[in-house]
This record gives sequence, structure tokens and C-alpha cells, in this order.
Amino acid sequence: MFGTLACGQSHNAPSNADSGAGGTTAGASGGAAGSAPAAGGTNEPASGGTASAGTASSLGGTSAAGTAPGGTSPSGGSGGEATSESVSLLVFSKTAAYRHESIPAGVQALTKLASDHGWQLTATEDASTFSDVGLAKYNAVIFLSTTGDVLDDTQQAAFERFIRKGNGFIGIHSATDTEYDWAWYGGLVGAYFREHPAIQAADVVVEDAQNPATASLPNPWHRSDEWYAFQSNPRANVHVVLSLDEHSYNAGTANMNGDHPIAWYHDYDGGRAFYTALGHTNESFSDPTFLAHLTGAITWATTH
Repeated sequence: MFGTLACGQSHNAPSNADSGAGGTTAGASGGAAGSAPAAGGTNEPASGGTASAGTASSLGGTSAAGTAPGGTSPSGGSGGEATSESVSLLVFSKTAAYRHESIPAGVQALTKLASDHGWQLTATEDASTFSDVGLAKYNAVIFLSTTGDVLDDTQQAAFERFIRKGNGFIGIHSATDTEYDWAWYGGLVGAYFREHPAIQAADVVVEDAQNPATASLPNPWHRSDEWYAFQSNPRANVHVVLSLDEHSYNAGTANMNGDHPIAWYHDYDGGRAFYTALGHTNESFSDPTFLAHLTGAITWATTH
């Protein structure tokens, strides 16, 4: 029988394995395809800044040529519908507790998606980006396997204002293992991580095939990942699009009593939030089906 683990006890390197320096900027053309939290870990080294176009990222991706839009994009600072040309994404992967070794693969994959879809993308682990000025050019922020307390009070307030302007949030995997003492963020992401069993295959049930993040998925979707259980069931407050068939794998104590949401979305405080618990493994970020899931999540979060 598989034991139940907290993130810091299992399969990846500790948080100091990949220091978060630099960032990646993707343009519309070209580019290469990298509190009391339940998961422990060591503190992350100091992070660097956000790279400009043409600067290689220490997270493993290379920058695509292109210029990030200056100022406020059509939906970046004031909400509204974004076209593919106006979508500008900030990928934030700072870790203050456990650090997933798949973060560089995630940055690389998201950079490639941005290039393929004509989106602007910047990847950073520099929390000082979270200011009114620093966030003004973006339509959505992606928390890629963040953990622990990653933003201070001033940065949190700036992020709240960003969402209230009608912008988007996408949380991937351990975004729910982040900012346990920030109630507003808990509402945004929808639930907090509790525990998980060993990585194993399971059946993911598509509950809503109408969302762009699920429209192309098989049902059931049989795949291997690290299957999170949450401190509370978010179903009453969000729209669940994917859930787990708990009979299809050995959840151990990391179960949700048979009702196990694993991806969801909702409108929140003026903005849009999408969360998927998938994405623990490096292999996830080379899986076309999972990448289609992420593409749809981004599309939904940046379209009103």
C-alpha cells in the first residue's frame, strides 16, 4: 500500500536545488521550449530579476526575440477581452518551501506555448515584480509550483488590485501549497494542499468538457501524476472541470471521501482564476494532452 507523503518528503530536489535567478521572455515569434504549509523544505536562495527579451534564463528556457508590450495592454491594466496578440503572461515560480524539480521544464514548456500562440511571456522568481507598475503589462499571472510565503504584504496588495482590474490567475500544481496565511489568496486558488500519495496512474474524470482547458481531453484521462488531496473541498465555491476516480488508484489517507476535484475555475474578486493540481512531473510538460489543458486554462483566464 502506498504511503501518504507531504511534498517535501518525496520525489524532487530540495528548494535550493535550482536557485531562481533571472527569467525568460517570450515574444510572438520563435523561441525554444524550463503560515504552516503541509509541505516542508528548505528556503530558496535569493531570486534574480526578470529577463528582458534575448536574455537566457537560468531556469532552463531561452528567450524568444520580441518586445514585451509597454504600459497597459488592452486587457492588462483595466480588464476586458484579450486577443492572442494582446495576451501577456507572467510566470512566477518562486519557492519558499519545497521546490519541484519540474519547474524548469514548466517554464520551458510555457515559453514554447507562448511562442506558438503569439503570446508575450515573462518568467521570473523576483517577487518585487508584484507592484502596480510591475504587473501593469500583464493579462494573467501563472503561479507555477510555487510554495510557502512568496509575497510580502505590499506585494500581496498589488496582486489583489491586479485581479480586481479584471485580470487572470492560473495556478499549477503546488500553487495550492502557497501562502497559507493569506485568506484572499486561499479564496483565489480555491483550496489548500493537504497531502498526496506516491506518484501513480489514476483516471481523471472530465466533469465539464465545454471549458477550453478540457474540450480536447479524453474521458477518462488515464495518466500518472502526484495526486493532491486538499484541506477542504472547493466544489461549493468553484466550477469543477476535472476530478479523480478514487477507485482507480491507491489514495491511502490522501482521499476526498469519493468527491475529489482536481481542476477548477471561478470568477473571483473581479478577475478570473483557474487551478489545476496536475503538473508534478517533468514528463507532464512534454505531454501534448497536458499542454493542451494548460493552453485552454490560459485561454479561459485571459478571455472575458
